[in-house]
Amino acid sequence: MKLEVKISGNKIFAPLKNKDLILTPEEKVRQEFIVFLVNEYEYSLEQMEQEVKVNNSKRGQGKARADIVIWQSREDKVKSKKPIIVIECKAEHITIHEEDYYQGANYASWAKAKFFVTTNLKNTKFFRVNEELMPNELDEIISIPKASELNNEKKIQELLNQTKVFTRDDFSKLLSKCHNIIRNNDKLSPEAAFDEISKILFMKIRYEREQSKTKALFSKEEFENLNVSYQKIAGKNSKPFYQHFFDETKKIFKDDEIFDTNDTMKIRENSFLEIVKELQKYNLSDTSDDIKGIAFEEFLGKTFRGELGQFFTPRTIVDYMVDVLDPQEGEKICDPCCGSGGFLIKAFEYVREKIEKDVQEAKEEIKKENFTCDFENFTEKKQTEIIRKVDNLFNQLNFELDLQNEKGRLRTLSYDCIFGTDANPRMARTAKMNMIMHGDGHGGVHHHDGLLNVNGIFDGRFDVIFTNPPFGSRVEKTLLVSNLDIPSESKIKLYKERYGDEYETRVIQPLIQWANESNGKSGIGKPIVDLFEVGKMSGLTEVLFIERNIHLLKPGGRMGIVLPEGVLNTSSLQKVREFVEGKAKIINITSIPQDVFIASGATVKPSLLFLKKFTEKEAFLYKKITDEAIAEVDKKYKPQEDEQKKTSQTAEDKYSKAAKTLKEINVLKGRKKGNVQLNKEEYEKLVDRESELKAALKVAKATFAAAMKLIEQQKTEEVKALVKEKFDYPIPIVEVKKAGITSTGARCENELEAVAVEYKRYAKKNKLWNNLQSKAIYAFNNEDEITRAWVVDNVVSEPETIYGK
Repeated sequence: MKLEVKISGNKIFAPLKNKDLILTPEEKVRQEFIVFLVNEYEYSLEQMEQEVKVNNSKRGQGKARADIVIWQSREDKVKSKKPIIVIECKAEHITIHEEDYYQGANYASWAKAKFFVTTNLKNTKFFRVNEELMPNELDEIISIPKASELNNEKKIQELLNQTKVFTRDDFSKLLSKCHNIIRNNDKLSPEAAFDEISKILFMKIRYEREQSKTKALFSKEEFENLNVSYQKIAGKNSKPFYQHFFDETKKIFKDDEIFDTNDTMKIRENSFLEIVKELQKYNLSDTSDDIKGIAFEEFLGKTFRGELGQFFTPRTIVDYMVDVLDPQEGEKICDPCCGSGGFLIKAFEYVREKIEKDVQEAKEEIKKENFTCDFENFTEKKQTEIIRKVDNLFNQLNFELDLQNEKGRLRTLSYDCIFGTDANPRMARTAKMNMIMHGDGHGGVHHHDGLLNVNGIFDGRFDVIFTNPPFGSRVEKTLLVSNLDIPSESKIKLYKERYGDEYETRVIQPLIQWANESNGKSGIGKPIVDLFEVGKMSGLTEVLFIERNIHLLKPGGRMGIVLPEGVLNTSSLQKVREFVEGKAKIINITSIPQDVFIASGATVKPSLLFLKKFTEKEAFLYKKITDEAIAEVDKKYKPQEDEQKKTSQTAEDKYSKAAKTLKEINVLKGRKKGNVQLNKEEYEKLVDRESELKAALKVAKATFAAAMKLIEQQKTEEVKALVKEKFDYPIPIVEVKKAGITSTGARCENELEAVAVEYKRYAKKNKLWNNLQSKAIYAFNNEDEITRAWVVDNVVSEPETIYGK
């Protein structure tokens, strides 16, 4: 009979201790791995133990305890002989970092074991103990021995010698192999073949999530067994099982709107089974985010080079832009042209790393406070009490990183802070899959026109925006807001509950109004270009997205955007630049070599523009300065304007007088009016005089218009100069020659890395970012319960409990 994990309420049974323990994320991993060791590696409970003290005689670290230890036999355990395997467990939602592997290596070395294992269930790695290696070197191997192999020295040596070099390249190559299967068997284009692989990956993820307790893989054998059961119920005339399986997967991801409801598998069943067989060795739910995420990105880059290269921003540029804007925990982040999701993924990982670092620092503080220099002199009972207390506090901190904890820091980041749209359905689906591969945050990504508000993406909501909009295309007047842009009633209800009244006023009401507005030319619906002030100046997509991003930002929010360099220096777009300068501060312009985007199919030289939307105070100050400058310049030029008006009026008066005289004389009535009697010669002179004055008036009007235009231009330039003088701030401008990637896509020196470091120092010194949630402060009370408070502008919030049963 197989051993099973037994959970009852907030308790989990520990067979090695023969008692119930508090159910914590780390304890759950430990007990699940013990069950795995018994069922898959056939170890007996009698030859294992948990929470075993391991001592380093050189350092006197008696507090070190290994999570699971395995001896060669029950007798070796009883006699306290050296074990063969030491296992270090981490909670499932905790990313295992390099230092965790070294910790496991140290424990195994102190215990004089031959093997050590690190696991969070999602990512399990096996290592051999090699004391000859330097402290920063590790020997990863394929596996550990099964119980039946422990007395087989030849097998032990074989395993010790089978070093494992499993990298993300393995997974990337495997995905490419699957891609070729479809292209060869089904003759689909690279993009269409990728769509089919995406479907299979989603099917695999869905099945493995559902079978997480049994750890069943989505294998060819498992699929065939499921197919037999399906045929018995559905009958032989029903649709093929792999199509049915895809239909069921679509239902699971329905809320994410990843697939069209009528979408089907476009490949043969034998191709499907070949791919399932290739992928079956990997459990996507268990494979680490780093391995599968970066592998997936590499695979994307190879698949979409050329025609769809526009959807991929080179990683070196993504890294730089995220480093420069330095997103913080709690900030809402958006990319309205998200493509494959590169910016969103980097921002997610960037903030996640900050959270994990915070939690780790809190753990170090707990260790420092509890494992004092007197610890070694305490009794065994006292040491055990302290260790249990520390374990309890650690588990509370681990709960911060649990995606099932609705108030946890990682859950908040994943579900409430990452948003994106893309107008291309394939790219929106790719971005979702890419984010799932990297750890999550996909729920805020939608297929939609990025120029329109949708769901959680609406004006005034975001702290940080990163984007690389499509270059060179135009939004025509014929592209209208339509009723198709209005969500269904069920969606409206869902998002009103989530986003409150703002969703109704900022998304639904405007969409309804615009969709039903008659534009008098193309029927019903407001032209999308008319939603933007800069739409009067240019219909270029990249120009419209500058204003769109400014709308999306909160006051004080910041953005980084990739633009053709012409947007920054072409005279025809001067008014666009002036519009931007009236809404936001330019905080950085980085000119990068054209080579960077050539591999992605772009032909223009790009620049990176960073803006910070005016705060309410800055907007008020800018308007005040502008109004004062206008008043000052108006006063200065008033005499000139008055003189021009006077000259023009004199010409007008002379002409009017002559015209009036002619009007009073009626030629048809004998050229007489009252007592006025004119002969023919006198009348013709008067007509000539009227013509001269009319011509003079025309010249005077043209002169007046030209003079007033010149004065207006002078006034505009002087107002701009005065505003710049009084609303002055530095604009860092950087030009790099090498940005980490050549025109062929190969790697090269990356000057952006040093620039990013320097810019972060500059931003901190000049306090560019205000009102940021800088970090969490943890404290624990007498009941060993942790509370958390936030620091915002050096003000500490009210503490809150972070750990719930």
